Amino acid sequence: MNARVTEPGPGEAIPVTLEKSDLIAKTAPAAAAAEPAAAPAAAPKKKRSGKRLALMVSVPVVLAAVGGYFFLSGGRYVETDNAYVQQPKVAISADVAGRVISVAVHDNEAVTAGQVLFAIDPEPYQIALDQANAALASARVNVEQLRVAYGTAGAQLEAAKSTLAIRQEEFDRKSTLTQQGLSANASLDDAKLALQTAHTQVSLAEQQQAGAAAALAGNPDIAIDEHPAVRTAQAAVAAAERNLAKATVIAPADGIVSQVASLNVGQFVATGTTIASLIETTSTWIEANFKETQLAGITPGMPVEIKIDAYPGVAFEGKLESIGAATGAQFALIPAQNATGNWVKVTQRVPVRIEVTGAGDKPLRAGMSAVVAVDTKPAG
Repeated sequence: MNARVTEPGPGEAIPVTLEKSDLIAKTAPAAAAAEPAAAPAAAPKKKRSGKRLALMVSVPVVLAAVGGYFFLSGGRYVETDNAYVQQPKVAISADVAGRVISVAVHDNEAVTAGQVLFAIDPEPYQIALDQANAALASARVNVEQLRVAYGTAGAQLEAAKSTLAIRQEEFDRKSTLTQQGLSANASLDDAKLALQTAHTQVSLAEQQQAGAAAALAGNPDIAIDEHPAVRTAQAAVAAAERNLAKATVIAPADGIVSQVASLNVGQFVATGTTIASLIETTSTWIEANFKETQLAGITPGMPVEIKIDAYPGVAFEGKLESIGAATGAQFALIPAQNATGNWVKVTQRVPVRIEVTGAGDKPLRAGMSAVVAVDTKPAG
């Protein structure tokens, strides 16, 4: 229902005058009532501004820290994942041929240097050693006989010289008598002939003595074991002893033997045939293939951090030992020939040898993949 409002007539409106203090007193309760309602709205605004402030401060700090790290370490480490664990691999073979009579190891067994791996039938080599010893004894007897022959030749030479002296005196006496006319010329001819025969006998005896001395290597006083024939026999004995010893095959170094499963008792083994392999675990290094563009800043002796794929999160210590003399392509069986019309430039890689200085208790196996980072920061 609408109420009609009419203007007051003259004398009906009475003006009211309010003091300023009364106006403040009347409006204060309304303002006080409105203030609590506005307070909850103001609190979230302050919370949002605090998060924004923290975000605005933390983001530049994080960016500055990350940027500073990359600025300080950028270009310091030269890294490649084309790296592999390397260990010496020795091919096990027999130096002598024969049938296997025993096998003392099995696949992937750890062995020490000098440990017996397998044995070959030693009987043929024992027989050969006995024959060589017999030949040595015979050679020593022959040297003794040569010494006797030399002595006999010397005695014959002395006898021939004595005969020559007698024949010479006889010829001189008859020559004097013939000159005095007391003896016939025929008797002088007989004496002359006998003298010439004596000279011949002396020459023959000298030749026999020289031959006996030559048989003694030109030294009649040579020791028996120094004679060439005896030394030859001694060498034959040494060779027979070596062959007999080589019938037992031993590990040349500490390591892990593998590929022995195909070796069986009764199997015939030929000389030099590879029978098994030995991985030397006492010597381990990393062969890393760096790009040729990465070699400018690395030199031998720099520290290296090594990470093995088999041990995530574990870092090994190393030292750059040497840089290859040529790229890997140069060591290929058939090196690439670039003198063709369809040549394409490819970044080459150079093998770098890295010594593993600290591996802890983690066993490293040949062929494991690795990631290496060379620290190029100058020492000190």
